[in-house]
Amino acid sequence: MDKSKSVPTSRLSRLSKFGLLASKVAGNVLLDGAKSVAKGEKLDKQSLILSPKNIENLAEQFAQLRGAAMKLGQLLSMDSGEVLPPELSKLLARLRSEGHAMPHKQLVGVLKSHWGVHWLDKFSHIELKPFAAASIGQVHKATLENGQKLAVKIQYPGIAKSIESDVDNLASLLKMSGLLPKHIDIAPLISEAKQQLLDESDYQLEARHLQHYQKNLASFEQFKIPKVINDLTTEHILSMEFVEGIDLEACVSLPQEQRNTLASDLIYLFFFELLKFNTVQTDPNFGNYLYQPDTGKVVLLDFGATRVLPQTVCNGYFALFSGALSENRNLIASAAEQIGYFDSEIDLEYKHKVIDIFMLACEPLRQDKAYDFAKSPLAKQIRDKGLEMSTDKSKWHSPPIDALFIHRKLAGLYLIAAKLNAKVNVQQLYKSFLQQAKLAQE
Repeated sequence: MDKSKSVPTSRLSRLSKFGLLASKVAGNVLLDGAKSVAKGEKLDKQSLILSPKNIENLAEQFAQLRGAAMKLGQLLSMDSGEVLPPELSKLLARLRSEGHAMPHKQLVGVLKSHWGVHWLDKFSHIELKPFAAASIGQVHKATLENGQKLAVKIQYPGIAKSIESDVDNLASLLKMSGLLPKHIDIAPLISEAKQQLLDESDYQLEARHLQHYQKNLASFEQFKIPKVINDLTTEHILSMEFVEGIDLEACVSLPQEQRNTLASDLIYLFFFELLKFNTVQTDPNFGNYLYQPDTGKVVLLDFGATRVLPQTVCNGYFALFSGALSENRNLIASAAEQIGYFDSEIDLEYKHKVIDIFMLACEPLRQDKAYDFAKSPLAKQIRDKGLEMSTDKSKWHSPPIDALFIHRKLAGLYLIAAKLNAKVNVQQLYKSFLQQAKLAQE
């Protein structure tokens, strides 16, 4: 099935999409409500709003708008998790993986506007059908006249200019529709979604992040990062060398030792990102990695969601890991405060529950043995603890934004390790990191 649909580029056309969406949702609610009344059933506004028809309408319109809709959806699902209605969680999960491709005519128009009328002269071939897509762009294979193969990431038109209004329109729609529980304060996420999208829409910034990682990981033979083709990179087009590799999903059939090493390499890298480089690629999506079985190299692909962290936050996590290793709850509490979790008015019971979740999340780190991620109930335990905390709305707190992205990365790595059925001695990885990075305190 062809999923190509033109991306609305003007502010008015994008606003009309939100208006059309709101009208459809309202119309369905009225129709379904009338049917419920006719049957003598009790009216439930949220159930009417979250009907299968409305979920389908929301997913379809969000996928066509890309950008703000998908990014805010990602942030909300990442932040709120199980406190959202299951139907909305399902919708947000779809937003992480779905999006329509640009029609060829619109795609060629974007290329002309950035590379000039004679843009095709530089290439012997370019595939008009994308082989990968994300919330704000799609990726095409291309071959230069000299035979060099490229991966060209092309941003959807109008995304950068529409960020502010798109995010505000979407937030208003979610609030008015009742799709979000009232106790969830999304104001910090609204602001963060705007900034994150602005950063991700600047492909020259992503190119700098990519080159920064190449420099930091120059001595790490287990990682491969594509080289940027600077003269074909603009603010909204990122051109890189095309790197071969297999998807992580295909790695589940590899020998156990290879799967263990692959998961170990990614967790090892996380320690360096967070505690040495103060820079974390915060989107551990399966599609952002490839693996080369013959060389054992992990290919790191997407750096749009790279986040530069304040030193105080990184120091806080260093202290938190130390507290987890020594099972020192007081040290964990002070580390969490340094990260930005607690203020002077924090409820003591809530504070203890946050520490419990940190202890759980650090369980693989606290055990000096190979941790079996696939058989571990860790994800369910963390989810249950989070659900328990969310039941008392008066004590609900939104975590610090930096922590939100760091935990997204760690949870994603745990998920990758579980999917790979990997067994990893995380404590030994951490000790090796400390020795290598010379961060251990004498």
